[in-house]
Amino acid sequence: MKIIWSPLAIERASEIAEYIAQDKPSAAENWIDTVFSKVDKLKSSPEIGRTVPEIKNKQFRELIYGNYRIIYRIEIKQISILTIRHGMQILPIDEIMA
Repeated sequence: MKIIWSPLAIERASEIAEYIAQDKPSAAENWIDTVFSKVDKLKSSPEIGRTVPEIKNKQFRELIYGNYRIIYRIEIKQISILTIRHGMQILPIDEIMA
């Protein structure tokens, strides 16, 4: 399966990495590498993430990495990475349902 990153997901990953880099640039690089590694596993096992509790639709899932939620949608020929959010942030449903 093909993985497609939304512009929003790329922007969020970048923002988070920049924030982490303020204290420790190597930790930011490690964080990004791990996020991409976790997402890459979706190619062979798209259902490894849990269903997003706010949506309760098996098509919308999330991987948890540390304090972050990597929200994605399983589609027929691809997996769309929709956003990355801190676990303490409210997930605006309209942000991922567009």
